[in-house]
Amino acid sequence: MGNCVIRPERSVLRHNGYLNADRPGRVEPNFTINRSMPMNSSKRSLNIACLQTAPQPDFQSALDEMIVLAEDAVEKGAEFITTPEYCGGLKTAGSAFAPPAASEESHPVLNGLRTFAKNSKKFLLIGSIAVNGPENKVLNRSFVIDDDGNIISRYDKIHLFDVNLSERQSYCESASVYGGKNAVICPTPFGKMGQTICYDIRFPNLYRDLAQSGAEILFVPAAFTTKTGEAHWHVLNRARAIENGAFVVSPCAVGKIAGGGASYGHSLIINPWGEVLADGGDQAGVINAVIDLDEVGIARERIPSLRHDRPFGITEGVETKDTQ
Repeated sequence: MGNCVIRPERSVLRHNGYLNADRPGRVEPNFTINRSMPMNSSKRSLNIACLQTAPQPDFQSALDEMIVLAEDAVEKGAEFITTPEYCGGLKTAGSAFAPPAASEESHPVLNGLRTFAKNSKKFLLIGSIAVNGPENKVLNRSFVIDDDGNIISRYDKIHLFDVNLSERQSYCESASVYGGKNAVICPTPFGKMGQTICYDIRFPNLYRDLAQSGAEILFVPAAFTTKTGEAHWHVLNRARAIENGAFVVSPCAVGKIAGGGASYGHSLIINPWGEVLADGGDQAGVINAVIDLDEVGIARERIPSLRHDRPFGITEGVETKDTQ
């Protein structure tokens, strides 16, 4: 794989926010948070599942694998089923991502999963699929589907995976993917869900803003690489749960990717105290856990750090007088 040209100025402006002059020291996101249609939250206990799928090269193989695993999740009592990033198919071409793509209206994986949700009366998080986007690129788009098969939320991945892991291993997602601009919270009968995707997890301000806006479950569907997964995956997911007093649900693909690369697996369900409730290991399959959304409020009362932000300034080192 050739090296990806990473533009620092774009990363700073697009991903890291900006200093707000009215609130010194507060780094404001340069995205807005969309709140999907209001929905009364009544049921606080939830059996939630992650499908740990293998990256597939085409729509049909991807859909077939997910339906089999989703049926298994239903048998395990799952009420909300989640899938990994690029669950509609993933290939690479050098350092670029080359997932099969279609318009949202005609996307066979989206339509197939909507039908499954309606027939099974289950909620789904479609971790992401490639949808035709602007500038001859695709959108890495996530969906929440209700139990009638309706799309109730969409999120386009904000932070794109442009990295040089080594001289031989680099990825340049922005070469083929158009980045999103809006964070998303989706109200459901179970609680408020914050949507993110994969590389987003390295940008903690995104998760803090979602949590401070009411998100109780933070979704992190991923196709994390094996190299970065072994070093960082568990730590990053547990940190986002602990920092925000939220459940983190992270379905991750597992296995080799057509064209080169491999995904780490180890889909995770983590409680607001940072405890791992379920780990998918390194094989395709299903994990699930029964979670109690009331634990979010308890964790946030024990450690109310979401309410403890304080403005601060950043100064360069200055000489201080010796007080001795």
